[in-house]
Amino acid sequence: MDTVIEVRGLVKKYKELTAVDNLDLDVKKGEILGLLGPNGSGKSTTINCILSLLKKDAGTVKIFGEPMSPDAYEIKRRIGVVFQDVGVYDELSVYENIDYFCGLYISDKAKRKELVERAIDLVSLNDFVKFKPKKLSGGLLRRLNIACGIAHRPEIIILDEPTVAVDPQSRNSILEGIKKLNDEGSTIIYTSHYMDEVDFLCDDIVIIDKGKVIAKGTSEELKDMITMNEKISFTSKNLNDDVITKIKAFEHLLSYENKDGSVKLSFDHGDGYLMNLIKLLDDNGIRYSSLNVEKPSLNDVFLELTGKDLRD
Repeated sequence: MDTVIEVRGLVKKYKELTAVDNLDLDVKKGEILGLLGPNGSGKSTTINCILSLLKKDAGTVKIFGEPMSPDAYEIKRRIGVVFQDVGVYDELSVYENIDYFCGLYISDKAKRKELVERAIDLVSLNDFVKFKPKKLSGGLLRRLNIACGIAHRPEIIILDEPTVAVDPQSRNSILEGIKKLNDEGSTIIYTSHYMDEVDFLCDDIVIIDKGKVIAKGTSEELKDMITMNEKISFTSKNLNDDVITKIKAFEHLLSYENKDGSVKLSFDHGDGYLMNLIKLLDDNGIRYSSLNVEKPSLNDVFLELTGKDLRD
């Protein structure tokens, strides 16, 4: 696949703080790349440096094979950006907002009308074209924000937390729209703290922390990188101290958690955990229910790689 964004040795400093630290990144044509990281990891700074909205201190950024710079307007015309903070004009209607932002790139009125209507269809705003932004719900406002960023039909789309604080119906609509954009040929960089979205949407995933890439690969490849191999959960109200001690002594046990009889266990890359657990419970007359076995999730990957400490 062709590389449409190539970042090498990117560095961005704020006095003593190195926000992006010698970062390399490749985005392939036609893929959805998930860019993940905790708060303060350098995601937004990386994106802003890629777009030349921030001046980098070192490194190179090429888009479509050409060096990116603040005045690379022909490259910028081929990019659509949807930032987390909604940026639309309150005095304009839904249709007028989309038409305005599309007009920054498309001067031909007939072509622009076609693209605006396409964007409205994509985010399902057909019933709200005459509404002003203040009359829209949070989900509708997010969808308007997306439509404004993608109406000119860009080849690369950068979506920064597009589903924050929206209802499940709007979230589903947004995700379906992103899939459709990708199916139509757009290359997408997607940032989110919702790991299920990233798992569902993204072909490849890059996790950054402290300005560095700490892991990259498909969702399944990332899950194979971590220590945890399997999770077992069950409910029991009559676990005794002796059985708990024996469970905690299981080989390959990584963690044990018991909250009011809801037990969660995690294991590393061994085998036979489930049969050993069932035998122990049965031999000791322990009643249990809701027994469940699952593989690690992308959320487990993220927490193991970046830690569980709270970030500002």
